[in-house]
Amino acid sequence: MSGQLCWLPKFQSNGDLILHIRLESYQSWKPYTAFPMLKVPDYPIPGGSKGWATYQKLLKSGWTLIPTEQAKKGLVNHSALSVKN
Repeated sequence: MSGQLCWLPKFQSNGDLILHIRLESYQSWKPYTAFPMLKVPDYPIPGGSKGWATYQKLLKSGWTLIPTEQAKKGLVNHSALSVKN
């Protein structure tokens, strides 16, 4: 299985970035913690990036990193579609 990874603010806020995952390009982004079968424990580093260990594992497995700005554009487009429906 391979999917897409990106770094987005937690809960779509303007805060710290955490790893987000989607299994298919048409799906919405979800925090890595929503995928217990894929995530690995975070490194015990104070202030460390949430999801960094999972990111490393999935990237080595062939997952694709999507730039944050590109993923944010997809969030806007996805939100606009859900409002119309």
